[in-house]
Amino acid sequence: MPDKTRLADFLPYLLSVTSNAVSDRIADEYRARFGLKIPEWRVMAVLGDTGPLTQRELVGATRMDKVAVNRACKVLEERGLIARSPNERDGRSHHLELTGAGRDVHGEIMPIALEMERRLFAPLATSERQAFKALLARIYKQAAAEGE
Repeated sequence: MPDKTRLADFLPYLLSVTSNAVSDRIADEYRARFGLKIPEWRVMAVLGDTGPLTQRELVGATRMDKVAVNRACKVLEERGLIARSPNERDGRSHHLELTGAGRDVHGEIMPIALEMERRLFAPLATSERQAFKALLARIYKQAAAEGE
């Protein structure tokens, strides 16, 4: 009889549901205060870190599908939180970047997100958090390498 593994013991499943639970908890805060959904905040967070990107670059950076990125960008642009500018290297695409209002919202959300991170990961010692980040980076690198 083959070894039967319970879903609750399957690491990719545990990683996914834990990630979703953490994202949902943080999203509750910025949805209530700023009316942003998870994909919209992810786009803003990446643009806040990197500066202007094309939608294709945002798809790669956020690991979201292009429909979700496109939808998030439309909402953010309609709200005046991001703006498009021509991509001089490629006339078929545009650069997207935070507007002044977008930078203001980003600046207000980041302390909230960091406080949530502190609370959610409080059960872990500093060394455990550092080790956890390193382990996640190694797993991400392996998954990316296998996807090539």
